[in-house]
Amino acid sequence: MERRHYNHFFFHGKNDPNEAEAETKCQYCQLNKFSTHSLYPVSIVFDDHERRTIPRDFTFIEENILREGVHLADEMFLSGCECDDDHQCMFGTCHCLQDVHNDGSGVKQNAYHVVGERKGCLRGHMLTSRKPIYECHARCGCSADCPNRIVGAGRKVNLQVFPTEDNRGWGVRAKEDIKRGQFVGSYVGELITSTEARLRREAGSSLSHKDVYLFALDKFSDPDSQDPRLRGDPYEIDGEFFSGPTRFINHSCDPNLRIFAVVTDHANKPFHGLSFFALKDIEKETELTFDYTDGVSHRKDERNINDLTDKEWATTVTVCLCGAKNCRGYLF
Repeated sequence: MERRHYNHFFFHGKNDPNEAEAETKCQYCQLNKFSTHSLYPVSIVFDDHERRTIPRDFTFIEENILREGVHLADEMFLSGCECDDDHQCMFGTCHCLQDVHNDGSGVKQNAYHVVGERKGCLRGHMLTSRKPIYECHARCGCSADCPNRIVGAGRKVNLQVFPTEDNRGWGVRAKEDIKRGQFVGSYVGELITSTEARLRREAGSSLSHKDVYLFALDKFSDPDSQDPRLRGDPYEIDGEFFSGPTRFINHSCDPNLRIFAVVTDHANKPFHGLSFFALKDIEKETELTFDYTDGVSHRKDERNINDLTDKEWATTVTVCLCGAKNCRGYLF
């Protein structure tokens, strides 16, 4: 057992002031401090012969860290709905759903089922779309039990980070069954400007490697937007060194999860959230995966794969190791 694992299980959590500094750097202690830990803990597992470890310079966090140049909207611009009945938060009259346009008079506009076995799960038409999700939040008039506060209510799935057996590094699985459309967790990290993201890409040892952890918040980017923050290059989330357990979810060309943009307060659209939802019913202990490109090609070289030389493969293509029957053979 590596020394840092030994120290956690034998010395941490005992209110020993001599261990206080070590506990702040301990990844197990970081997970134990999550607000969801008591009911929905995240665990890290490995066997006695496992030599791989979570990188020492990685820190588990629960919320985004705002870096230089990132400024959320001023308090005076923040607002929520004035619904005094949670039932109202399913329809277009709810301020939080003002940008949702599902066809039909009286059609429910919120993204989630509100009754039945799939209560709290994304509706079917949402799962097959690339539409953003709009949620109510703490500034709203509705209650904390509002059916339109699923992501805001926090993760309700027990996750486990584990070492894969096929050279794909670490992976994530659930310790319980997951329903189709169920919220699994959010992707968090350092929230940075596009300029900083470019610098980090250039400083990385491999551009494609860094791209695995950088997510552009470009869902609402629009050169004609009245919001200057949406007219330029988007802000990005970097989860390489600071993130949650979802940072370790691997890619698959046949994924069981999908990532969605999530908006709470409209004034902070440029900093929308990124959340994972299940595309299908998932049995416990099944590895969780998502398509890093969401089915859209981001290869730097658009020639046919078979026309590339070995050297070009090494410099322009990130090989995919997902092993799915429909594997494309590459990530980027």
